[in-house]
Amino acid sequence: MTETAEPTNGQQARERLAAVRTEVAKAVVGQDAAVSGLLVALLCGGHVLMEGVPGVAKTLLVRTLAGALSVDTRRVQFTPDLMPGDITGSMVIDSRQGELSFRQGPIFTNLLLADEINRTPPKTQSALLEAMEEGQVSVDGVSRPLPRPFLVAATQNPVEYEGTYPLPEAQLDRFLLKVVLPIPDRGAELEILRRHAAGFDPRDVAGAGVRPVAGADDIAAGRAAVGQVQVSPEVAGYIVDIARATRESPSLSLGVSPRGATALLRSARAWAWLNGRDFVTPDDVKALAHATLVHRLGLRPEAELEGVQVAQVLASALGSVPVPR
Repeated sequence: MTETAEPTNGQQARERLAAVRTEVAKAVVGQDAAVSGLLVALLCGGHVLMEGVPGVAKTLLVRTLAGALSVDTRRVQFTPDLMPGDITGSMVIDSRQGELSFRQGPIFTNLLLADEINRTPPKTQSALLEAMEEGQVSVDGVSRPLPRPFLVAATQNPVEYEGTYPLPEAQLDRFLLKVVLPIPDRGAELEILRRHAAGFDPRDVAGAGVRPVAGADDIAAGRAAVGQVQVSPEVAGYIVDIARATRESPSLSLGVSPRGATALLRSARAWAWLNGRDFVTPDDVKALAHATLVHRLGLRPEAELEGVQVAQVLASALGSVPVPR
């Protein structure tokens, strides 16, 4: 299959979204995979679960991405006393007119950073996840659409579970991707210290030279172009076989659902388009398989006791599926 000519707006959108990486790198060091994941999610209209220990630039990454994309961003620190209305908004009495009016919550934005989502009770988690799924908020019987684009980047701390409310598997499945932000290697960490010594302020991304290079129109054009990316029957079969291999794994109590398989299809198409192709290859599928599927799997208790990692089981399932030529 050969690459085909693409409408100018799609070509321009791809170039501008590629430039976003360069802008983000001005403030964030060594988290390229996370930047790629966020761009893929934006192109798919999905959401991202970000996991990493405190201090690996989760908040800075989302703030910088918003600065490079010329879109609105807000941050909510999730706590045990946070109520659903604190996120979605609520009806309040207008002091001047004495009437009830709707006051928008922080969810009415383009990029929402939901910090430590596992620190808030299930009722509040559900309100956020429902809005993510429906693209709207219903308060007092009235549905109010959320802005476009709309992306939730929810973070959770993998090292401290005391006083947390872990997301159930069914709700984890609502996230398109799970991105793990690692501790940077020595060279990257030296670069971080060098930038801070030179006066870098993580609260001022514009001061680091980050400027908007793409906008909502580019994301919309990119989504339309991603919808034209071709998927051969062989690649579709490869995705289905990967999903089925996880269901047959003796270490897993929960394999990938058909929704997980379609999520892998969507993210692989976006990745192919970002890389300048109008068709999906098996390598695109493999590149996104871990981020798209790992949080959708559940280990059997006996496998957990043996210290088996979900990522290892997924890698084994991937390795067992023949790659189409």
